Amino acid sequence: MKVLVTGGLGFIGSHTVVELQQAGHQVVIIDNCSNASEDVLDGIFEITGQRPEFERMDLREKAAVNDFFARHADLGGVIHFAASKAVGESVEKPLLYYENNIGTLVYLLQHLVARGGSSFIFSSSCTVYGQADQMPITEDAPVKPAESPYGNTKQMGEEIIRDTCRVHPELRAISLRYFNPIGAHPSAAIGELPLGVPANLVPFITQTAAGLREELSVFGDDYPTPDGTCIRDYIHVVDLARAHVVALERLFGQQNQSNYEVFNIGTGTGSSVMEVIRSFERVSGEKLNFKVVGRRSGDVVEAYADTTRANNELGWKAESSLDDAMASAWTWEKKVRKL
Repeated sequence: MKVLVTGGLGFIGSHTVVELQQAGHQVVIIDNCSNASEDVLDGIFEITGQRPEFERMDLREKAAVNDFFARHADLGGVIHFAASKAVGESVEKPLLYYENNIGTLVYLLQHLVARGGSSFIFSSSCTVYGQADQMPITEDAPVKPAESPYGNTKQMGEEIIRDTCRVHPELRAISLRYFNPIGAHPSAAIGELPLGVPANLVPFITQTAAGLREELSVFGDDYPTPDGTCIRDYIHVVDLARAHVVALERLFGQQNQSNYEVFNIGTGTGSSVMEVIRSFERVSGEKLNFKVVGRRSGDVVEAYADTTRANNELGWKAESSLDDAMASAWTWEKKVRKL
């Protein structure tokens, strides 16, 4: 199948492009390069031996979107990653986030509905659950009021897709609610390369170990968890990428139970911040410079997935361990920094 991957030069998008190509699909990437580089295409080619078709484009420009779909009438499916994703920035610039994350989704769905019979995978997030009432979190857990405009765009995005599928049964869609993607491709040809100061734990760990950051701040050690630090479900990005291929092929094969489905994509295991630090030290042999500071506003205590539905219905399961993911993240960091 010919598949459009929006945001396909990003961290998760690029790994998904690799898995799609290795599964035999033809890929077209749209990316505006606001948080990624065209150099990623070289990494994808290094791994797969294929250079995906690429169009540098901003999905907010409706005329450009219209032109793209007019030229690509043979698309079999769309995986939609392109979105702004920094929680703090979304609080400061809510209108930017609503325009970029909601407006572009609407433009894509308008074209898919017009074409009929399209398959659509939406990049969602466990942030829709907020601080869940029970662990592990199932897909039936209540969607809590969003803590940020970013989180709200994921909730709204799911609602828009659900409403659209309700009146357009020919549209088949799946929302994948990710937990915490980490790591890099084992080839170290692609990986996570955030611009500026990392917002996520693992790149901050690897940059600290590489000497780019003086020390890592651990936000609070007085939470009601075994070691006092927050707990998250950290999933290797390659496992996450493969979930997208499995989900898309489920829709291609019309194996879906309804025309809109939701799956948690995680490992099913919660790891604390300190466990992640210890894992990094174990696989890298490096001693990490970190300091415990006060709690960070908006952090939930713990969040990890119940993956039963993804394992049994989707037929997908995470295979890599936390150590595997941390080792790949460190290999990637050393390559990027030429250490």
